[in-house]
Amino acid sequence: MPYLLALDQGTTSSRAILFDAEGRIEAVAQEEFTQHFPQPGWVEHDAEEIWATQARVARQAVADAGLTAADLAALGITNQRETTVIWDRATGKPIHHALVWQDRRTAAFCDELKAAGHEDTFREKTGLLLDPYFSGTKVRWLLDEVPDARTRAEAGDLAFGTIDCWLLWHLTGGAVHGTDVSNASRTLLFNLHTGDWDDELLALLDIPRALLPTVYPSSHVYGATDLLGEAVPIAGIAGDQQAALFGQVCTEPGMVKNTYGTGCFLLMNTGTEAVASENRLLTTVAWQLGDGPLTYALEGSVFIGGAVVQWLRDGLGLIEKSADIEALARSVDDSEGVYLVPAFTGLGAPHWDAYARGLAIGLTRGTTAAHLARAALDSIAHQTADVLAAMRADASLALAELRCDGGAAANDFLLQIQADLVQAQVVRPQVLETTALGAAYLAGLAVGFWPDLATLAAQWQTDATFTPARTADDIQAERQQWQRAVKRAKGWGADPG
Repeated sequence: MPYLLALDQGTTSSRAILFDAEGRIEAVAQEEFTQHFPQPGWVEHDAEEIWATQARVARQAVADAGLTAADLAALGITNQRETTVIWDRATGKPIHHALVWQDRRTAAFCDELKAAGHEDTFREKTGLLLDPYFSGTKVRWLLDEVPDARTRAEAGDLAFGTIDCWLLWHLTGGAVHGTDVSNASRTLLFNLHTGDWDDELLALLDIPRALLPTVYPSSHVYGATDLLGEAVPIAGIAGDQQAALFGQVCTEPGMVKNTYGTGCFLLMNTGTEAVASENRLLTTVAWQLGDGPLTYALEGSVFIGGAVVQWLRDGLGLIEKSADIEALARSVDDSEGVYLVPAFTGLGAPHWDAYARGLAIGLTRGTTAAHLARAALDSIAHQTADVLAAMRADASLALAELRCDGGAAANDFLLQIQADLVQAQVVRPQVLETTALGAAYLAGLAVGFWPDLATLAAQWQTDATFTPARTADDIQAERQQWQRAVKRAKGWGADPG
């Protein structure tokens, strides 16, 4: 029986996962790589180390399963988004370390663009905010700061790509310089409405078009790789959060997934309409299947999700391991009025307040570690509810259920709190590796391994469903108190003068 190989290139590790025809995991291999912090706020990766680790785990996963390239129907790629690489087309060597999505070195340039009145142009065309998070200003920095880079780029000697593009280049021996629509939509250079690079945006950032990859559909045969000894088609690419949405089979408008990781990433499928957010969410391309229309999504990110549990463990020593929080939080009926706003690195969507700081409020002499643990889980669910409320307002789409994945999705108590706060079912699938599964699904569709979306929907299996146990009236006061706490956390880190 043939298999699909998914390359899952993340921020701290490279992984490879083999899936069978039923979407079940056959083998997993993983290898971490080095994080570089040359200055405060600067985050870099060695792109050659990323390629080396990704190639090794791909070979390892196939070997561990006792398979060969002949057993693979196709290969799919999913990746950390926005991370930026520029390399020499002739040698394949990067001109500088990759600038990671977390890197903030272009903040001043983003401020200059805003001051010049360009924010609305970028927002309307790309669906994104002017923020160092995205690739465009990182490209500009590399062209300006690396000697001779701009001259070489204008001559067509250099290539830019996000990590998917970098892997695709090496997998095909330099034959394909391409990316997919989902990754392109995270660069600040791609027009959501035309489905192509935008000349006005390129001019504003002073980036030559000769530097850019060709944009392809997400489910598409890009080329082939002989990495595993004989040719395997590369047939699916999507950024990690879009891949997770597809792996959750959220293929109809209004379907939503939340990845409960270090942070939380919520995406809502909005179909063929690029919904412009009035509530500071991002509009992004979800995917494109073959020559079909673009599918769009609204996206909201929560900076501190599961990381608040790590803080209770490592910062306060209240628990020994992260899994202990569930029992501790369950030991009390509620938080007894304690609210914890984990704005340790500011607040993400829909607030976007870089100066917000963490806050615990409502403490009394009776407050215990259990109340803080409960307030921490509540904070993850409240932040998710805030983003979902913004999505519902923007898209005017009913929420049937919230599909969840990520490490914290193993916490039953958290998911029950979540169901209560959003007044909708929260559903956990049997396969939680939805990011890699989404890449495998995209690749499999492109080569006819699976015939259609209905086949994938039939494969998706529920592990557990959490139904609201409290009423909307019951949670109203709690939600209002949460908003009061958030208001007090905002702006705390700003200069008081």
